[in-house]
This record gives sequence, structure tokens and C-alpha cells, in this order.
Amino acid sequence: MGDGPLIEDFGQRIGRAMGWPPMAGRLAGVLMFSPAPMTLSELQTTLGASKGSTSETTRLLIANGTVERVKVPGVRQAGYMWRDDAWSGCLRHQLDQTEQLLELARIAQEQGRGMPEAQQARLRDMHTYYDFMVRQLRRLLDEYQGLHAG
Repeated sequence: MGDGPLIEDFGQRIGRAMGWPPMAGRLAGVLMFSPAPMTLSELQTTLGASKGSTSETTRLLIANGTVERVKVPGVRQAGYMWRDDAWSGCLRHQLDQTEQLLELARIAQEQGRGMPEAQQARLRDMHTYYDFMVRQLRRLLDEYQGLHAG
């Protein structure tokens, strides 16, 4: 991969924009531009990072929907690669988080029924916001996936 400056710039920018630690941005940049899956050892060497840090970072990117763990033929170690549907995976992750916050808002609103009106209004606003966001994120995910169907 001779695109060092591109990978570094991509890694810094995506990491910052996604709220990831710098290491996650760098690893995302490496995998985004890698022509083939990379093992944990290869990622460690490329990034000059410890096994623990590299492993933790791959788990973060998997949880965020951008990277997947794969079996590489003829290699004992698992490989990691940028998902073909990484942007859908990223949007799905955002939707999942927002659905959890909507559920929290629902529960808090139920449990806060005896609170003063000002606090109840805050809980209603929270519920309204997350309900709106879940509906919009679902619509966006459907629309985005429709762009790639076929």
C-alpha cells in the first residue's frame, strides 16, 4: 500500500468525525484501502501497535459496522477487512444506538410520571427527539440501501 498520505489523512479525518480514538481511524484507513483482508499481526506491524490495542480497535470497528472478521484461506489467523456494505453498517449502528436511546426515553418517561412538570417536559422532549431520529434513520437506511440494490 503505497498510499501512505491518503491512508493517514483518511484515518485522521474519519476517526475524528466518528468520535473514534486515533488508532481506530488509522486502522480504518489501512483496511479501507487494503486490497485483501489483513491479519491482526499484519495490522500490528503496519500500525506499529500492540496486539491488545489492535485487537481492541478491530472490535470497535466491527461493532461500528465498518469492519468484518473473515476466514482467510490458508491462513490460521482470522483476517479483517473493510465491509463492502460498511456505510450501511455504520448507519445501522447509528440506528441501533438511537433505538436504545428511544427505549431509554420511553422508560424514563414512564418512571418520571410523578416528577415536576419541568422534568416531565424534558423527558417528553427526549422521547419526541429520539422517536423522530429513529424514523429518519430508518428512512435514510432504506433509501441508502435502495441505492445499492441491484
